Amino acid sequence: PGMVGGMLLHCKSLRRFEHSGGWIRVLLEEAENERMHLMTFMEVAKPRWYERALVFAVQGIFWNFYFVAYVISPKVAHRAVGYLEEEAIHSYNEFIKELDSGNIPNVPAPAIAIDYWRLAPDSTLRDVVMVVRADEAHHRDVN
Repeated sequence: PGMVGGMLLHCKSLRRFEHSGGWIRVLLEEAENERMHLMTFMEVAKPRWYERALVFAVQGIFWNFYFVAYVISPKVAHRAVGYLEEEAIHSYNEFIKELDSGNIPNVPAPAIAIDYWRLAPDSTLRDVVMVVRADEAHHRDVN
């Protein structure tokens, strides 16, 4: 969503010769942050080729749907993202419960997460989920 919104606002700003009020940067930073969430969890999960293909297909469908939604009504598109981010927070809360109960092993954090979020070298998956959940709360509030 951040990439689509940032791209469309960038084009609108160029067409109208007006500033975006900083929104382009905010949305593109959100897109980069979401990319890092995906890259981190792909490092943890080690998906097979068909799971990667599923991510690719869903990305293509969602990108086009969100593009059309954003063109029609940016306000509604942002509201939808806020809702999705709230749902992500609930999912991460459940993930943390599963980690705490031992149903999911609390493995060491991948290097990509330690570098991106500047976590301690001995960080675990739980630490990663905590910072990702905080990111999602920020995205919810922005949208």
